[in-house]
Amino acid sequence: MTVTPLHPPTGEATPELSDSTAMPMSLSTPSSSPLRTFLRTESGSAGVLVAAIVVALAWANLASGTYDAVWNWVLSVRIGPLGVALPVRDWVNSGLMTLFFLVVGLEARREFDLGDLRDRRRLVLPAVAGLAGMAVPVLIYLALNGGGPGGHGWGAAMSTDTALALGVFTVVGRGAPERIRTFVLTVFVVDDIVALVVIALAYSGHVDLMAVGIAAAAYAGVLASRRLDYRYRKPVFTALALTVWGALLTSGIDPVVAGLAVGLATSAYVPKRDSLEEATTLVRLFREQPTAETARSASKSLSATLSANDRLRHSFHRLTSFVVVPLFALANAGISVNTEVLAAAITAPVTVGIFLAYAVGKPVAVFGTSWLVTRLSGGSLQPQVGWAGVLSGGAMAGVGFTVSLLIADLAFTGRELEEAKLGVLAAAAGATLLTFLVQKITAALPEAVRTRALLGDAPELSDLVGPVDVTRDHVRGPENAAVTVVEYGDFECPWTGMAAPTARELLAENGDIRYVWRHLPLHDIHPHARLAAEAAEAAGAQGAFWPMHDLLLTNQNDLHFDALVGYAHQLGLNVPRFREDLLRRRFAPHVERDVESADLSGVAGTPTFFVNDQRHDGPPDLATLTSVITGARTRVEAFAASPATAVVGAVEAVALDDGSVVAA
Repeated sequence: MTVTPLHPPTGEATPELSDSTAMPMSLSTPSSSPLRTFLRTESGSAGVLVAAIVVALAWANLASGTYDAVWNWVLSVRIGPLGVALPVRDWVNSGLMTLFFLVVGLEARREFDLGDLRDRRRLVLPAVAGLAGMAVPVLIYLALNGGGPGGHGWGAAMSTDTALALGVFTVVGRGAPERIRTFVLTVFVVDDIVALVVIALAYSGHVDLMAVGIAAAAYAGVLASRRLDYRYRKPVFTALALTVWGALLTSGIDPVVAGLAVGLATSAYVPKRDSLEEATTLVRLFREQPTAETARSASKSLSATLSANDRLRHSFHRLTSFVVVPLFALANAGISVNTEVLAAAITAPVTVGIFLAYAVGKPVAVFGTSWLVTRLSGGSLQPQVGWAGVLSGGAMAGVGFTVSLLIADLAFTGRELEEAKLGVLAAAAGATLLTFLVQKITAALPEAVRTRALLGDAPELSDLVGPVDVTRDHVRGPENAAVTVVEYGDFECPWTGMAAPTARELLAENGDIRYVWRHLPLHDIHPHARLAAEAAEAAGAQGAFWPMHDLLLTNQNDLHFDALVGYAHQLGLNVPRFREDLLRRRFAPHVERDVESADLSGVAGTPTFFVNDQRHDGPPDLATLTSVITGARTRVEAFAASPATAVVGAVEAVALDDGSVVAA
């Protein structure tokens, strides 16, 4: 272990890695955060979706005959003896939208497996808030429409549009913490599940139980297909998922429920080191024998390192965001609007009921339920965000569109259908405005108050397994620093070398950062990395870890045994002792402990950074890391200044049932 003051690095500095020198993707390069990528896509697609709504309204009002003719045109698809004939609008609503709900299910499952929701206790409150956020709006709607001709359309007043709501929040809530998005995503997924069950039970026609049984059997096969060898898993999974969809369509139940069900059944995991090493071996074999067979084996092995969840999200997310959902809007948002329709809609119970259900019922239900559950549980169940974050989520939940229009189309016809669509569009606009106002008011608060209001005082789950131990870890910076940055690196990895100046500049510009290095030699692609890691430890035993660390990163292309001994001589170390330590591999156990910690922490490549025990999945450039560190520092300072959170701040970690750690 060494704890050293800040000092200039030895050797020549590598050019700084900045935004302008973005690192291309590779197995050794960290990708952007899956949730962040998901939300960036929603932000861009929100604009496309709004444009599609505008086009649909213009089309329906300027050429209503062609609008109806196009979307009501019956399209037949036949494969052998099987055939389906549906209007084009139904192909979009029940066919393509299945892919949208598949992506929603995949993202939710990823949060369950790898995100904050891996602690299942954190699912309880947003799940209850999601259920209340549907029940209260329905009650408001029925208070105005119960017993009347519009009563049957109560389902159109309950479901949030996940894609549009997240897109709205990403635009008007720019810079808001990701924890808020995680919280509302959980609320929305519960919303989607219940809404699709409602469609299946309340808005489907005659149900063919035989077809439902076939769908259930095929879904059981989807669940079981995870145990198949990768070579057979994909075709079997695809065939069974299509069977679920087709059987539900035949049964009379809207088949979009199949997408969400399949998505939730598709697990996510971090690539395993042994799988990555096997893929590397096959890629090298292809390099030696570039044949079609070795290419096929290498390609399959590379794909198999990623979870089916990752592969499916990558395949369908942009397609659904930029094509499917806007196409759905184009097919369903066309309303013939004139002064007579608008005048009638202003007082129409259906329009007013849907508007109030979303604009008032959703935020009141989400916020009120979260507060009530927190009080009744004595704080053991509380939102993972602050109360401003909860209110933002409640306001955002008022953005309804996709499922609302689906149900409206099933429940209404004629003038009532137009009134329902106007209510949905007006509610979406009102909820967007309310979300914007909540964000503006929150942004006007003093920084410390704003941080607590957005993030709350719930402890964060730790992604880092194996807390920093100054008796064995190598540390630069003050031991009592507000922010601790842990880097898993490989001395032979060029990306680690490119990130090294960033780490040094962070230390130089931030006196309250503690920087920790841990070894992750990727020996399957860097043959000298493990020996270099042991050399750094051997130097550390003589009080020279950091000088050797800097020297190794400066000379990444020359890390063979004799060169390492030469570096020891250059640093004035006891060379015979250093050489003996390397030959006897005295420090191999230390390196292995770091590697084990990396595996348990979900580290798949180098460099990987952890900031206050939270894995940083974005690019390791100076600007991005500085932003993350600033956020971590702000949180620490805000809660240190809050007497109400003093007890939380005093708790170092709380062990969970599954062995993971919650860091306060």
